[in-house]
Amino acid sequence: MSSLLHKVEADSTASTSDRLHTEFRFTLPRGYVDENGLVHREGVMRLATARDEILPQRDPRVRENESYLTVLLLSRVVTRLGSLREINPGTIEGLFASDLAFLQDLYRRINQEGQTQAAVECPACKHQFTVDMAGGRLGGA
Repeated sequence: MSSLLHKVEADSTASTSDRLHTEFRFTLPRGYVDENGLVHREGVMRLATARDEILPQRDPRVRENESYLTVLLLSRVVTRLGSLREINPGTIEGLFASDLAFLQDLYRRINQEGQTQAAVECPACKHQFTVDMAGGRLGGA
């Protein structure tokens, strides 16, 4: 299963290699638990824009605590999480620490490295392969 959710065409006559992947599906390790006790694990993160990285710097909460930048940034680029209608800073604040770390790593991978795959090696047999860090459950695709 591909981590790609949506392709944006730069030009209607563009070839497949000219298309830019802008949104990536993910599955949180634990999931966000809403006020009704429902768990939301499947989501979408889009590529960040310069505006996404600049605007949160002006927020007074970031001036008080630089760590809050992550919360604001993720609340801008996570566009879907389960059946939630809105992703806001409160949503990101409510994530388990492991899910927050997962999203931070995914953000870094798609915005700095340009992909969600990582090279790994089996410790038992030393077989090397790639895994998609964005999608799938443990032990599955």
